[in-house]
Amino acid sequence: MPCSGLTGAFLLEVAPPEVCPWYRGPPFLEYIDGLAPLGRSSEGPFRMPAVDKYKDMGTVVLGKVESGSARRGQQLLLMPNRKTVEVLQLWSDEDETALITSGENVKVKLKGVEEEEVSPGFVLCDTVQPCKVGKIFDAQVVILEHKSIICPGYSAVLHIHAAIEECSVKMIICLVDRKTGEKSKTRPRFVKQDQIAIMRMECAGVVCMEPFKEFPQMGRFTLRDEGRTIAIGKVLRVVE
Repeated sequence: MPCSGLTGAFLLEVAPPEVCPWYRGPPFLEYIDGLAPLGRSSEGPFRMPAVDKYKDMGTVVLGKVESGSARRGQQLLLMPNRKTVEVLQLWSDEDETALITSGENVKVKLKGVEEEEVSPGFVLCDTVQPCKVGKIFDAQVVILEHKSIICPGYSAVLHIHAAIEECSVKMIICLVDRKTGEKSKTRPRFVKQDQIAIMRMECAGVVCMEPFKEFPQMGRFTLRDEGRTIAIGKVLRVVE
């Protein structure tokens, strides 16, 4: 798609045939407006990872609603410390509202928790169906860029939704063939760049996470080492 953010060319108008004879599609902004919204469920259990927090006549938590909805006066559960809180006020894109729903960037003022008890990566959840938490999980991991091999005991930094946590490889369960998706019969001793593996990972602390199949936004992650993203992955199962 021909367009320029620097000059603004073809953001609103279609590129003329004499300039781009190979492109006959819509301009950039028209194309973006026509995209289908992401499949976030407003009917599912409430999930809102905390990105930041501050104190203002109560504890205010900032984040993006990934699933479900919440109302003023509702009881929620703050995970992973399982603290019951009450919603005092809600803001969506700086406007006060009585209801927030999936896909919105919001601020939530809470009763029942102190500001210092909330950390980025904590998740506000439905009280009946809270999110899963754990230190050990199985994941499918794609190694993007890493000079040496990765074997059990290797440590990196896990970035999952708004949480950042030290983690290590406990076990490499199998390799996955890129073309066929078939899993290796034998357990590999190591993985290297451009390979796909199913691993058992262990975090230094308890982390809120969900299997990717159930909540994609809560189940995808990156692994970083020395300032570089060395792998991307998805949670298959929360073990403990």
